[in-house]
Amino acid sequence: MSDNISKLLVDIKVPKMAKIRQKFNPKKIEDVAAEVSKQLDRTEIRSAVKPGDSIAITCGSRGVANIPLVLREIANFLKSLGGKPFIIPAMGSHGGSTAEGQREIIESYGVTEDYVGCPIRSTMEVSLVGHTETGEPVYIDKYACEADGIVVVNRIKAHTSFRGKYESGLMKMITIGLGKQVGADTCHADGFKYMSEKVPMYANVIRKNAKIIFGVASIENAYDQTYKIAALTNEEIPEKEPELLLESKTLMPRIKFDEIDVLIIDEMGKEISGAGIDPNITGRYDTPYASGGPTVQRIIVLDLTHKTHGNACGIGLADFTTRRLFDKMDFANTYPNIITNTLPHTVKIPAVMENDDLAIKSAIKTCNFIDKKNPRIVRMKNTLCVEELYISEVLLEEARKDKTIEILEEPKHLNFDENGNLF
Repeated sequence: MSDNISKLLVDIKVPKMAKIRQKFNPKKIEDVAAEVSKQLDRTEIRSAVKPGDSIAITCGSRGVANIPLVLREIANFLKSLGGKPFIIPAMGSHGGSTAEGQREIIESYGVTEDYVGCPIRSTMEVSLVGHTETGEPVYIDKYACEADGIVVVNRIKAHTSFRGKYESGLMKMITIGLGKQVGADTCHADGFKYMSEKVPMYANVIRKNAKIIFGVASIENAYDQTYKIAALTNEEIPEKEPELLLESKTLMPRIKFDEIDVLIIDEMGKEISGAGIDPNITGRYDTPYASGGPTVQRIIVLDLTHKTHGNACGIGLADFTTRRLFDKMDFANTYPNIITNTLPHTVKIPAVMENDDLAIKSAIKTCNFIDKKNPRIVRMKNTLCVEELYISEVLLEEARKDKTIEILEEPKHLNFDENGNLF
């Protein structure tokens, strides 16, 4: 098959690429552990913990910066007050919708019992805690429901599929993370059109009827570093999260080229983005309820990360991929997500090419109304790593005019091995 495809692409050349650095706001927290302790040292929070209390701490499926350290400091804080903390995976249907799979995900991030200093309790069982004003049942993790208190931990950032007062953050963690597969399924049932309404509706039922004592939110800068940490009481969560979301959006990274013919993404994964490849970066969304980013004709994804455990949710947002990625797909880990979030198109298989070279040339060939001898190409490691990129020669003039872009290396040909893959 590859010989026939190669013949169709004989006139397509991959242009030379230059390495650049995009500059963003570099501010970050230098001592994350000290900042967590400082934020927790509030009378309103300390008084919520009583000696002997069992307290569940949530850990999600995203690759949140410093998450093992943050969880460890929260556990230490609770133990200093006489509490008995434990970690629960709180990630809806991820990890193949199994307790073992969800535990494996958080342990792959370094969230182990030895490191955080407390047990991990993973289950897919849920308990009913109430109903929404429209009569929908609301569930949370069984272990969390049985605990004397719950601490909700999450990063706040723009969601990949909808816009609202609350997007990715504590309220969503309460609703979908704590809700496990059953809760996530209920909340997603009507799709993302109403998600901005459902997240606070469900979260407020849980806040009222479950034992959430406080939340710890983080914001990251464009370099995937911890920029801010905020400890919020149960009552403060719905009040203060929206302003933290707005602040996080001012720090978001982006590709500083508005028109791109071909976007090459070396790897994708669920720890990178809920959509595998973050639409806020690529400009290609899985629903019509979010927008922003560059205009891109063709997207190529070359590989899956190890930490995604074969979960290729989001591959349907690409136009071309490789046999290497396809062979790593674990359908048992991938499909529970789309059955739950009702976005089956996000796992449709794009055109599968035998190697990177053919994938890139096919993407160039299938672009319309472009200069195919000088295509506008951007290559990135993944949608979290937006600082250093490779750009084709034709984009250099624009890059040189932007004071926030530094040219690191002059254009040169990409290196392919004997199998046609980049190295």
